[in-house]
Amino acid sequence: MNRKSIKKETKIIKKEKLATDIYRMSFETDLCKDAKPGQFVMIYPPDKAKLLGRPICIASADEEKLDIVFRVIGKGTKEITACNAGDVLCIEGPLGNGYPMDEDTIRDKSLVLLGGGLGAPSLLFLAEKLTGKDSNDRVYKGITAILGYRDISLNHFLAEDFEKLGIKTIIATDDGSEGIHGNVIDAVKSEGIKADIIYACGPMPMLSAVKKYAAENKAEAYISLEERMACGVGVCLGCVTKTVNKDAHSGVNNARVCTEGPVFDACEVDI
Repeated sequence: MNRKSIKKETKIIKKEKLATDIYRMSFETDLCKDAKPGQFVMIYPPDKAKLLGRPICIASADEEKLDIVFRVIGKGTKEITACNAGDVLCIEGPLGNGYPMDEDTIRDKSLVLLGGGLGAPSLLFLAEKLTGKDSNDRVYKGITAILGYRDISLNHFLAEDFEKLGIKTIIATDDGSEGIHGNVIDAVKSEGIKADIIYACGPMPMLSAVKKYAAENKAEAYISLEERMACGVGVCLGCVTKTVNKDAHSGVNNARVCTEGPVFDACEVDI
């Protein structure tokens, strides 16, 4: 569990619209220089009357910069989107637990990254780490990214970022308007892709399908759950998810997505 999060004022250095209601923001900060793929930050809207931050996954981070990619879905994210380069926002992070990607986990394995909806950003950070200079980028067999979108209007956002990393990238759309017709699991099957390890982020129905597919095909699967979060640090208990095993402290089959997650071994959650 991450206990080293910091809250600080951070300057926006770039804002980019990727598709309808979907934006990428870059911040000048070292706040998340030690962040792990799969972790997230809380972005606080400029209106101080809104006390709670908005949880947004880390799309990229280093010692100088933090990138986030998010969809405008309410008043808070609308206020954040209204900000521009030079403006300052309060950010807290990094928070939560990330994807396991140590050498012992990925050695000699075929890795498949499955992103549905707004699942691509956290997987992009993972892809950067897996293929980066400081990573164990020679110990796995290969990486395939499959990104699922509702339709062509979403402009297959971030797909080119995966391709620039040298990763085979496959696009699927629900209506067949671009790429493979269907969801990410349909694409896995139609392309005959064999995965030793699956990393997935997306809506709950998709993650449930990933869990089932991994079990049927004897693959490991690590999934990042999307849940509404209020505090981001495990205090409010507003983002619990059902688990297979009982929590040692509470004695119930629950885990907090913001602290025990958002990344879980698919075998450990009841979805």
